[in-house]
Amino acid sequence: MAKVMLGRKLGMTQRFGEIGISLPVTVIQILPCAIMRVTKEDGAGGVVRMAFEPLGEKKAEKNLAKPQLGEFRKAGVEPHRYIRQFRLADVSSYEVGQKLSASVFEAGRQVHVTGISKGRGFTGTVKRYGFSGGPMTHGSMSHRRPASGGATDPARVVKGTGKPGRMGAARVTVKGLEVVGVDADRSILIVSGSVPGPSGGLVVIAEPIQPPTRRKGVKVIA
Repeated sequence: MAKVMLGRKLGMTQRFGEIGISLPVTVIQILPCAIMRVTKEDGAGGVVRMAFEPLGEKKAEKNLAKPQLGEFRKAGVEPHRYIRQFRLADVSSYEVGQKLSASVFEAGRQVHVTGISKGRGFTGTVKRYGFSGGPMTHGSMSHRRPASGGATDPARVVKGTGKPGRMGAARVTVKGLEVVGVDADRSILIVSGSVPGPSGGLVVIAEPIQPPTRRKGVKVIA
């Protein structure tokens, strides 16, 4: 089963390993999920449309448009707050109306976590790229300016030149994080390291598909 879920980052804390070393971990609350649509393609792959975080009937009538309510009723799923669609390599284990929780993940496995990084606004080159800047004394008039922009022969700014601009607020994926713990009763997932985004931000947790191991001189039939 290709495992992918939507969660909310609660924050970071620490856990002590077997030999007493403190390890930084991130706590993620997995949102309750219901399958709305499964579209199968050639082979075992396809597209799965999922709904996350159920709403009450009063909130649904107030906050959702009629076409959205009709989509939920057609699928036989109660109204939810978020709808996401994922293209997966194997959709054979998904069915319309099926409900998923944090129990789909197992401790010790690796996951990829995708989120929107914190937005820092319009920043200069010192903060954005770590430029050293100019001297702070001896009458210098250039402390944090970008200074030279490179050669003038091309009569243009060369691609990749560090310039002031918007920092953060980008889609970032951190790969290979280990699932340290799973609390299915409280719908909590604990992963090693940090994940992008602020506390309370939405993140996508996906378990990567392990490719077949290829050894020299051995033909692998997947």
